[in-house]
Amino acid sequence: MGRSDGTGRRVSSPGADDSGTGILHIDMDAFFAAVEVLHDPSLAGEPVVIGAPDGRSVVSSASYEARRYGVRSAMPMARAIQLCPRARIVPPSFERYREASARVMDIFRAFTPLVEPLSIDEAFLDVRGARRLWGSPGEIARMIRERVRDETRLVCSVGVAGTKHVAKMASTMSKPDGLLIVPGSETLAFLEPLSVRAMWGIGPRAAEALEARAIRTIGDVRRAPEHVLSRALGDAGAARIAQLANGADPREVQTQRVEKSVSHEETFEYDVADAQTLRAELLRLADRVAVRLRKAGAEAGGIAIKVRFSDFTTITRSQALPEATDVGQRLGEAARALFAAVGRRDPVRLIGVRAEKLRPAGGSAVALWDDDEDWRRVDGALDDAAARFGSGAVTRAAFLGGSPTRAPAVPPRPPEISD
Repeated sequence: MGRSDGTGRRVSSPGADDSGTGILHIDMDAFFAAVEVLHDPSLAGEPVVIGAPDGRSVVSSASYEARRYGVRSAMPMARAIQLCPRARIVPPSFERYREASARVMDIFRAFTPLVEPLSIDEAFLDVRGARRLWGSPGEIARMIRERVRDETRLVCSVGVAGTKHVAKMASTMSKPDGLLIVPGSETLAFLEPLSVRAMWGIGPRAAEALEARAIRTIGDVRRAPEHVLSRALGDAGAARIAQLANGADPREVQTQRVEKSVSHEETFEYDVADAQTLRAELLRLADRVAVRLRKAGAEAGGIAIKVRFSDFTTITRSQALPEATDVGQRLGEAARALFAAVGRRDPVRLIGVRAEKLRPAGGSAVALWDDDEDWRRVDGALDDAAARFGSGAVTRAAFLGGSPTRAPAVPPRPPEISD
């Protein structure tokens, strides 16, 4: 299995068999760092770490040169600097990344309209209908890689397979700058020896639950009794992993992607123990989440919080809401209730609010009166100000003066980044 630093990389030879395939997963290599190298060529060949130059922030991305020192995305910046003292720390430029992403996605859509962006730097493509125009899936993958390199000077890795799950695993194994094709007839043989941790969607806890039952490879999953998998992952999780282990994945490439959640989080400049400060921050973050919900025409049926303590222990808590809502006050109250139920009162390093179970706005039954009418007027003012002057131009009086605990050097993290 390829590693994030590029060791263990696997690629296909020219002319490799691509029968029984048609799904591509394309992942840009060290995308943020690569874009910054284009902007500043002096960074080429250097261990580049993208993030705020603040020991309390986290790594957004790292070049392969930095990864060989053990630097990883989401790692505390202080730890990254310890591992790689000569790292070039570069603050993120999200607008620059979005522009580069748009150019890359346009190239994908030149080959097929069936493109499903997974994040700013990766996408699935269904090229089964593009054979007559462009050739076989393997040929299309090679043409896309060449065109991305020629037109953007960026590098991507591609997995080609018969399903989304296998294509994504293959692209990961081919990094950096690789192409790995898994013919349909070889899918089970490809999956057999791989670790369960290589499966897309299997997190550390699920992997540990499987490994505790001596289920370490995908082949082990395929041979495991159903009741053993169910004890480890629950009935639904067991059925899903068994399906994937057998090479089946019915998910189609979806060109219209529906967001499943909306979140905002804040890393503090120093650890915060004051409960009132944390409660105020939860409401501020809930307001930001609510603005995005209303802009998207969505309501949340659930709420979750994320809390990272001073020792880096991170917990999440979530609950369903009695009624779906896009009102910041309601989301904030629910987030505060979740926080109040947390047993620990250690100083907090990071806190976040996430709206879940999204659905189109207006789908709930209409009440005879609106208990949130006053709060909706507050939200309307926030929306108007955000539209005219940008996010944060108007805020609640309780937040005036800003929080001395907030770290202005820590940039907002864009959604779903994977490189």
